[in-house]
This record gives sequence, structure tokens and C-alpha cells, in this order.
Amino acid sequence: MPIDESRPFQPVNIAILTVSDTRTTADDRSGETLIDRLLAAGHRLAARAIVRDDRAAIAAQMRRWADDPMIEVIVTTGGTGVTGRDVTPEAMRDVAEKRIEGFGELFRWQSHQKIGTSTVQSRADAGVLNGTYIFCLPGSPSACRDGWDGILKDQLDIRHRPCNFAELLPRLNEHKTG
Repeated sequence: MPIDESRPFQPVNIAILTVSDTRTTADDRSGETLIDRLLAAGHRLAARAIVRDDRAAIAAQMRRWADDPMIEVIVTTGGTGVTGRDVTPEAMRDVAEKRIEGFGELFRWQSHQKIGTSTVQSRADAGVLNGTYIFCLPGSPSACRDGWDGILKDQLDIRHRPCNFAELLPRLNEHKTG
């Protein structure tokens, strides 16, 4: 899709949340993949954390960041599969005021081009909490690349046409102003 070069780029403040029982910042390749890509696109890393696969802990971190006016977007990696410990989508749904169903649908559609029917095991999801976007990606570096390169890079660029998530940021909390 086209980028309108006549509009100035506006960086977005993005927090990266890795959901894992085993990863540390030293071996979090998925979190690093997202950080590398968001910085290369000109955005700002607002925060980074690793949280265990615990629904309440994930939701609490999302709430803390959504309450921080300096964080506009949260991107999670991990916990979107179908095993018993995979609870990131549930945590996001626990806190989200609105869901963005098309995000998961588009992620799986584009993922199908690479991994075929195995994409049905992904529960990529998205929503909005307190004026902050939350995007939940699978935990592999490849899935993070696909989610960023195929969706988020354009949708978080205010110059992307015909529309994008970035231009809606100022309006996400209009329901709270009266």
C-alpha cells in the first residue's frame, strides 16, 4: 500500500512484552526482532518486559502500560498458541475495551502463505485499552517479522494510505470525553 510522502512521519511510542516462562532479555530473539524493526522504522521503544505465562500477570502489565500516557502501542510476543499455558489472548480480552478482530484474521491469512494450514494454531489478536493499541503476536522471530513487516509497519505509519492505526490514536478515547 502506498506511503504518502507529502505527510511527515510521526514516531509512535511502543512497548514490547514478551510472554514466556523461560526467556530472558539475553535470549529473547522475538522481542529483539520487534525492537530492531520498530527502531528501524523510526518509532521509539517506550518499555520492554518479560512476563511469565500467567493470565493475571500479563493483564496487569498491559493495564500498567495502557495507563502510561507515554505508551501508545503494546506489542506482545508469545502465549498465542493452543497449549494450556498459552493465555495471552485471554489476558488481552480481559482488559480490552474493544477488539480488533481483523488483525488476527489478517495475520493468519498472510501466515498461511508461508506455513499453510499450521497457521490455525495461531491466536494472534488485537484490541484497545485506555487509548492504547495492544497487538498479540506468536512467540517465534519469524511470526514477529511477519506481523511487523506485513501489518504493523504500515498500520503504525501515519503516512500509510488509505488509512492506518496511527492516525486514529488521538481518537481512541473519545468515548471517555463525553
